[in-house]
Amino acid sequence: MAFDIEMIKAVYEKLPNRIDAARKTVGRPLTLTEKILYSHLHSTIELSVFERGTSYVDFAPDRVAMQDATAQMALLQFMHAGKSKAAVPSTVHCDHLIQASVGAKRDLETAIGANKEVYDFLSSVSDKYGIGFWKPGAGIIHQVVLENYAFPGGLMIGTDSHTVNAGGLGMIAVGVGGADAVDVMAGMPWELKFPKLIGIKLTGKLSGWTSAKDVILKVAGILTVKGGTGCILEYFGEGASGISCTGKGTICNMGAEIGATTSTFAYGDQMAEYLRGTERAEIADLADKVREHLTGDPEVYEDPENYFDQVIEIDLSTLEPHINGPFTPDKAFPVSEFAQAVKDNDWPEKLEVGLIGSCTNSSYEDITRAASIAKQASDKNLKVKSEFTITPGSEQVRYTVDRDGYLKIFEDMGGVVLANACGPCIGQWARHTDDPNRKNSIITSFNRNFAKRNDGNPNTHSFVASPEIVTAMAIAGQLTFNPMTDALENEDGEMVKFDEPVGLAAPPDGYAVEDAGYQAPAEDGSGIEIKVNPESERLQLLEPFQPWDGNDLTGNKLLIKAKGKCTTDHISMAGPWLRYRGHLDNISDNMYTGAINFFNEKADSVKNQLTGEYDNVPKVARAYKTEGVGSIVVGDENLGEGSSREHAAMEPRFLGVKAILVKSFARIHETNLKKQGMLGLTFADKGDYNKVQEDDSIDIVGLDSFSPGKPLTVVLNHADGSSDEIAVNHSYNQNQIEWFKAGSALNLIKAQNQ
Repeated sequence: MAFDIEMIKAVYEKLPNRIDAARKTVGRPLTLTEKILYSHLHSTIELSVFERGTSYVDFAPDRVAMQDATAQMALLQFMHAGKSKAAVPSTVHCDHLIQASVGAKRDLETAIGANKEVYDFLSSVSDKYGIGFWKPGAGIIHQVVLENYAFPGGLMIGTDSHTVNAGGLGMIAVGVGGADAVDVMAGMPWELKFPKLIGIKLTGKLSGWTSAKDVILKVAGILTVKGGTGCILEYFGEGASGISCTGKGTICNMGAEIGATTSTFAYGDQMAEYLRGTERAEIADLADKVREHLTGDPEVYEDPENYFDQVIEIDLSTLEPHINGPFTPDKAFPVSEFAQAVKDNDWPEKLEVGLIGSCTNSSYEDITRAASIAKQASDKNLKVKSEFTITPGSEQVRYTVDRDGYLKIFEDMGGVVLANACGPCIGQWARHTDDPNRKNSIITSFNRNFAKRNDGNPNTHSFVASPEIVTAMAIAGQLTFNPMTDALENEDGEMVKFDEPVGLAAPPDGYAVEDAGYQAPAEDGSGIEIKVNPESERLQLLEPFQPWDGNDLTGNKLLIKAKGKCTTDHISMAGPWLRYRGHLDNISDNMYTGAINFFNEKADSVKNQLTGEYDNVPKVARAYKTEGVGSIVVGDENLGEGSSREHAAMEPRFLGVKAILVKSFARIHETNLKKQGMLGLTFADKGDYNKVQEDDSIDIVGLDSFSPGKPLTVVLNHADGSSDEIAVNHSYNQNQIEWFKAGSALNLIKAQNQ
């Protein structure tokens, strides 16, 4: 079934003329990225040459997708937008609130009972506003989107950083905060700084143990967690053409780990086959008719250095499988070098758990390749040494691989099949351990491996690899095992080696499913009343943030000076806190609890300047707020990398933080701060970070002339009576400054709609 086919037809009908006009305006051949972006300019924007990395541009996305943990806050905001229906096709996917514990059936039953209030809210809001609803157990948002909604040449946004997965079907798909989603659902333009472009030329062909996952693991090692910030990655070349559609999705999915705005591939036969295989032949037929517009112009790929800001070339024929980690997804090792790295760094060699699946690697191809290794455990009489779990990406994939016998292979080797949900990838994992703080190692086919992300244990060394490498390593039970070269002793005392993995890009008998889990919205939602219990611990109606009072921000206390890596997981943890994603007051009790305080090297321990005592970060913030005192957060490089969660911006706003001052921001987090009426500032001189002292009272001055490109001034008033005056930069355009003045972007939208 092809959802929203009339919308897709309209996109393709307009595509040729829009691209021709853009090519004439720009005066040169266009990349695929430019074709999609220029063909999706908002109607209020005049076609012109936009400067990469500088120009703010308004776009008109084709659709919006939201997962249940972020949809709560997004829809609570949308209820204030004054609209009767979402202006573009939109969906909600219940995938984040299901905790992995004992197995799919019981875990899903437990989640439906525990989260009934939230699921009922999301279902009813979706009904009211014409939003498609995917029930718990239907699958992970990004896999479901790839199977049902993604289409070549489209533009979509989603309230999850791994929305970029849809680039596997030739989209520009961007992860955003809920306020951005509200803009688009309210019929407003979506603003994005026109991205720089990184071209990834793939030559050769994948073979043997090497998979699509190894492409992005290699790229992450090259670009690091911030190297893609403000950029879109466009993959091209003969190597790119030969990768399956779901393999392309894997590569795009993990582009979020290098800070990329998104990643994409040109339309080709692999995408057409996937569309037809998922019962969307009509879309494939439409795309075939405009195929020349769904790829970069030939001149671009013949001479990429003239069209991209950076070009990276990878030979797939010589690419080796990679294992990345621990604690950061960009620490990349070829498998041949990994055992030595384990020994050199004194990482725990015993492998306790192997986990495959997630939104990154849960396709039919992934499952079959991993199953081919799992079957060898039985055939070669090998005893599996590690725990092993499998997380299918969608009910359609789960049903199909079960029908075709692959789940039984995993179960025969002792594997546990978990629910079609995010589970351990986002910390929704009731891990069975006798010591939750023990130093240990796990390996996953997920995307992120920040400290404490999977199981809450800061000493869990989490590594990332392809599903087939993870499966082989779990069977061996040792991080120092190289499945390409090493032998294992089986139960008969024989030394045996693994054969290379084999798999199928698509099921020979086609995909199948009994109940995909989709609930269509009501035809007329006008009579549906959304009720939220004022005593609820899970849901809380929002009150608008107060507008700027027109004065400089003076007398603010330093709340925390965060040291080193500070991701959105550090700012607003997931795991058990997911239950409060619809209750801003309650979830604010996790604000910055994972960040390391520069002054005492501890997490969740900061000085309350009113009492002189050390306390939890949220408690100190609440103490300042109660006394009518503002506070300031100071941070290091790339603050806010990781998930798109806007709670990391809403919580400081709610608890009275006036500004976040850092060396540099991750893209989504900076945008989220702006949307919530916060000041996101950067040191003009990064060395000024060292001037911030623990007892500082901080003034931000010059706001009466707050304007694009004009620095502001921060005065650090020290406890000894001295002070430092420093310049700070910002990236606000005039429209974003109006968000600040109004108190939030939503306040401005509401005023305009009224």
